[in-house]
Amino acid sequence: MTRVLSAGRATFAALSVPNYRRYYSGQAISLTGTWMQMTAQAWLVLTLTHSSTVLGLIVALQTLPVLLLGPYGGVIADRVDKRRLMIALQSAMGLQALALGLLTVTGVVRVWEIGVLASLLGVNNAFENPARQSFMLEMVGSRHLRNAVSLNSVLVNVARTLGPAAAGLLIASVGDGVCFLVNAASFVAVVGSLITLDRAALRPTEPTPRARGQLREGLRYVRGTPQLAVPLLMMAVVGCLTYEFQVSLPVMASRGLHVGATGFGFMTAAMGIGAVSGGLLVAARGKTGLRPLVLAASAFGLAVALATIAPNLAFELVALGFTGAASLTFMSTGNSTLQLTAAPEMRGRVMSLWFVAFQGSTPIGGPIVGWVMELLGARSGLGLGAVTCLLVALAGLAAMSRGQRDHPSGPVPPGRMRPGAAARMRAAEAPPPARPARHPASP
Repeated sequence: MTRVLSAGRATFAALSVPNYRRYYSGQAISLTGTWMQMTAQAWLVLTLTHSSTVLGLIVALQTLPVLLLGPYGGVIADRVDKRRLMIALQSAMGLQALALGLLTVTGVVRVWEIGVLASLLGVNNAFENPARQSFMLEMVGSRHLRNAVSLNSVLVNVARTLGPAAAGLLIASVGDGVCFLVNAASFVAVVGSLITLDRAALRPTEPTPRARGQLREGLRYVRGTPQLAVPLLMMAVVGCLTYEFQVSLPVMASRGLHVGATGFGFMTAAMGIGAVSGGLLVAARGKTGLRPLVLAASAFGLAVALATIAPNLAFELVALGFTGAASLTFMSTGNSTLQLTAAPEMRGRVMSLWFVAFQGSTPIGGPIVGWVMELLGARSGLGLGAVTCLLVALAGLAAMSRGQRDHPSGPVPPGRMRPGAAARMRAAEAPPPARPARHPASP
């Protein structure tokens, strides 16, 4: 019994931080609504156009701003109060969902309107995600960061389990528009949690003064740090061609397995269930560095390969469960490795590049995957993703071997920081001051 309690404390260690618990609760509600919207939007586009290529283009429109503006979003995140920025941008996301919901329930929605709203959401994401990723360390400190990242990924995938299943039922009963309206309402929870955080308990990073060339400085920093550059390149390729499930799964459901909207919802939910299981394991026992990332990429590729050849829905759900577990392990390992390696004053810019690699590559990959499925069939989208993962794992293995040759005594520890960064990290772990002057009392 003592061992079980100890394992539980290790698995959920970050929830011992009151601010993180509050933020986590708000995110739980908001992310469920977000997955409902993602599912409903994909199905709405397919219903209106009957084209996987158009679906890929809509997804590309939503992620193109991330590719173009994401790095600058990291510069802004390093310059400003991240909590305030998140409050403003999360509120804007709620308004976008409300507009899409009203257009849909009134029956006047058009594909070009979906594209415009998707683009606006993409602009919002380009600035919100780097702030949110780098804000995690300010809430929990470096001691709990890996655990918090894993638990947040678990939360995303619990929402992936509940949101699409609920969306499938709502689409079948009352239509797509209600899913968007529910998502709009869900943002009240996360905005409220951010407003009511105990700012005295935060560990804010000193904002970087505005200066010319900060974006180039961040790119040079990553290029000169292999422990950052290699994981970013791995995610860029996998994000481009494997994480295109918004494109590949709806087509697999409708044309590959012929299971309709409800089956599509359960397929997405199966990935969520697998990811929750994998995420809890990573939260308790996960490691950072290139070797765990290579192993995760290998497992991810094999799981997607099984999903590609699934003969029926039952087999597909099992395969997607393994896919969810492996995908979360890959994502969480890479995310934690970058955050713990990056210097604090560079963290926003580094994490913006991570987001660009993960989602900003979709404007390239989404249309490619859609086109491949039009040409070769519904299963080919997942098959392309499986091959991509396995090739990336081989490339990561080659980078590990090269690193060992460059450092005969052993590879450079993945958590190594540039001079002075370790001291700043220890300072971040110290009890925070009563209330920094740069954080006025009003939100």
